[in-house]
Amino acid sequence: MHISSHFDSGNIRVINAETPDNIVLGINKDNGSDFYQWFHFRLATDPFESHNITITELAKSAYPDGWQDYNVLASYDRQEWFRVESQFDGDNLSFEFTPEHPSVYFAYFIPYSYERHLDLISDAQMYLDCQHYLLGQTLDGRDMSMLVVGEPAPEKKKIWVTARQHPGETMAQWCAEGLLYRLLDEDDGLARSLLNDAVFYIIPNMNPDGAARGHLRTNAVGTNLNREWAQPTAEKSPEVLYVLNAMDEIGVDMYLDLHGDEALPYNFVAGSEGIPAYDERLKHLEETFKQALLTATPEFQDEFGYPKDKPGEANLTVASNAVGQRFECLAYTFEMPFKDNADLPDTAFGWSVPRCRQLGEDLLVAIRAVAPQLR
Repeated sequence: MHISSHFDSGNIRVINAETPDNIVLGINKDNGSDFYQWFHFRLATDPFESHNITITELAKSAYPDGWQDYNVLASYDRQEWFRVESQFDGDNLSFEFTPEHPSVYFAYFIPYSYERHLDLISDAQMYLDCQHYLLGQTLDGRDMSMLVVGEPAPEKKKIWVTARQHPGETMAQWCAEGLLYRLLDEDDGLARSLLNDAVFYIIPNMNPDGAARGHLRTNAVGTNLNREWAQPTAEKSPEVLYVLNAMDEIGVDMYLDLHGDEALPYNFVAGSEGIPAYDERLKHLEETFKQALLTATPEFQDEFGYPKDKPGEANLTVASNAVGQRFECLAYTFEMPFKDNADLPDTAFGWSVPRCRQLGEDLLVAIRAVAPQLR
C-alpha cells in the first residue's frame, strides 16, 4: 500500500498508513499562507480490500463548513470522477473505500491539470476566431495566457472572463472551457451572433502556479489574488498586474470572474452593488443577466448567495468590484459548488465536469441578453 501526491496539483500528508483499516491523512497549507482545503492524492494498493481513510485537522481548514455534507471524489482513470459517501465530525472527514483496481485517485474536486490547460490554449489558437496572447510569466516562471475570441473593432463590446484566481476552484476552468468551445463553434448561431458585436478576452487560469502546487487559494508566494486588484505588484501578484494592465489598454464593457464556493451547494452570482459607481443602469444590467440565466438553465438560482454589500462599502480589492468600479461596467463574481447543486442533486457525481461545461455554455445566453445594452 502506498499513498503519493508528487504530481500536478497533488496535496496530501501521510500521518498514519500502517494498515488499510486506519489511514490518517492531513492537508498541507498553501505555501506562505495558512489556507488549506484542497487535496489530491493517489492510493496504490490491493484491489477488493476495504480501506478506512480519515483526513484530519479540518476544524482549522480554510472553510470548515465546506466539509459538512461533502462527499469525496474518486477516479480510477482520471477521466470519470464519482462521489464516495463521507462523514464529517467537526474535525475529521472519514470514508470507507474498497477499490476495484490497484490504483485510485482522490480529490477535493475534479482536477484540471496544467497539461490540460496547455492543451486548451494550444487547441483554441487553432480556430480562426481565436488568438493567443502571452501576458507574462508567473513567479514560478509559468506562462500567463489570454485567449481573444472574435475580431477586435472599436465598435465591438469588450467582454472579459477570468477563471481560477483561487487555484483549487477547478470547476471555474471547466466552466470556462465550456464557454470557450461554444464560442468557437462556427455552427452555433448564438456564438456567431455574439461575435458579430463583441470580442471575448478569456484568461482560463489566473493562477497556474497555485494550481500546479496543489494550493487552494493562493499563488506561489501565498498571495490571495482576489484581494490584490486595488494595487497588484510584480513581487506578490504579477498575475493580476498583467491582466489589469491589459484591461486598461483594451477596455472592459462586461466582466465575469468564475469561482467555486466550498460551503454553499448552489450556483449564484455576487454583484457590485456596493461600489461607488453603482447606479440604476448597472442594476438593470445585473437583473437582465440574472433573469436570462434563470430562463436558460435550472442549474442557476438567485435565492441563496452572499450578503449584498451596502452602498459604497464594497471591498475594492476584489476583482469584480475593482473592475466594475474602474470601468463602470457590469461585473459579476460567479460561484459554483464543490458539493452539488441542491436544487438538482446527483448522488453519484454531484457537481461535475459535464455540468460545469454546460453551465459555461449557458452563460453565453445571459451574456447575449445584456450585450446590446453594454457600453
